[in-house]
Amino acid sequence: MTLFGRTFDGTEIASLVSMLLVLALWIAVWRGNRRETDWLKSWNAQRKARREAEIAAESGGPGEPRGPWG
Repeated sequence: MTLFGRTFDGTEIASLVSMLLVLALWIAVWRGNRRETDWLKSWNAQRKARREAEIAAESGGPGEPRGPWG
């Protein structure tokens, strides 16, 4: 095989293919890690919102005035 005026033998072709496969694997792992990080951030935000809603609901007891007329 000739590429840019250089002849490649079998071992060089195999090494190029293996490097391309490693690059593709690295990109796939990186994308999965990014998706996991995004999911974890959104999950933490939802958990925090639920916890704040629970605390707000617990603090508002029946003896406290509610609404504009108390």
